[in-house]
Amino acid sequence: MDKRTFLLGALAAGVLPATGLRAQGFPDRPLRVVVPFAPGNTLDAAMRQVAEEFKKNTGQPIVVDNKPGGGGAVAANSVANAAPDGYTLLMTNSSMLSINPHTYSKLSYDPDGFKPVGGFLGASLAMAVNADKVPANNLREFVAWAKSQPKGSVSYASFTPGGSSHFAGVILNRQTGMDMLHVPFNGTPPAVQNLLGGQVHAAFLPLLAVKPHVEAGRVKIIAISSPQRSALVPQVATFTEQGVPELEIYVWSGLAVPGATPEAVVKQLNTEFNKVIGSPGIRDKWRPLDFEPMAMSPAEFDKYVKADSKRWGEAVKLSGFKAAE
Repeated sequence: MDKRTFLLGALAAGVLPATGLRAQGFPDRPLRVVVPFAPGNTLDAAMRQVAEEFKKNTGQPIVVDNKPGGGGAVAANSVANAAPDGYTLLMTNSSMLSINPHTYSKLSYDPDGFKPVGGFLGASLAMAVNADKVPANNLREFVAWAKSQPKGSVSYASFTPGGSSHFAGVILNRQTGMDMLHVPFNGTPPAVQNLLGGQVHAAFLPLLAVKPHVEAGRVKIIAISSPQRSALVPQVATFTEQGVPELEIYVWSGLAVPGATPEAVVKQLNTEFNKVIGSPGIRDKWRPLDFEPMAMSPAEFDKYVKADSKRWGEAVKLSGFKAAE
């Protein structure tokens, strides 16, 4: 009896643990990563960069399967119904796992039905203000100025209602005693245009969306949400440095698999993806985009997601926001 026949027979008889044998030689065929965004999205592009390096390391390609729609529900349900063998992964994000469970009375997917593989990347939010409308140059000056204005007259934009850029303003109001009015937009470009036009005083937006307008003198960035200052705007202090550590946040994405996926397979996936995400090549490609690699163990990522969910849950409750269903 050859070794392969013996192993297959032992597995069928229950003598050997399936998880140990399954992880051996994994992966031995292409992986599929379901991305909840359309092709060309920055996260889609980042995953394709990782896929190139993953193939170099493992010999196996990653098929990026774009399934936008439903606030991530289309992608999540696709992965939830996939075989739990490690060959189908979900690119998840802060909205899908940390915010939506608090804003929707019922989700079509189970946020707890996935097993974390690890983090992918994080991006900061910049609090930007219209340079002509707002005299402040930092957060302390902005708060003082906002409180001197008529009640409810100072406004801030978000790139979507019920998302991180919306609830960042809710948290800031709570922590500083301001009463900024939330003005939601459908996407980053219209939020930027209304900030430039002075229809809103401030906005919570991706750094790259406002940086060109800072250089043109039309916008000022008064705080950054990342744990450390951004190399792209090193002169701008973080929220934590300016006394609001509650806004030390990333708009993050991560990787997950169906909940029944064997632990040994999850561990191998984590090892291979962390090898790529933590590599100098990926870091160099992501730094100009203000993307921070988030190489974590499954346990670390799970803890991170739960803490993030707690923060946003409190903000959602404070705001009274309910998503349209």
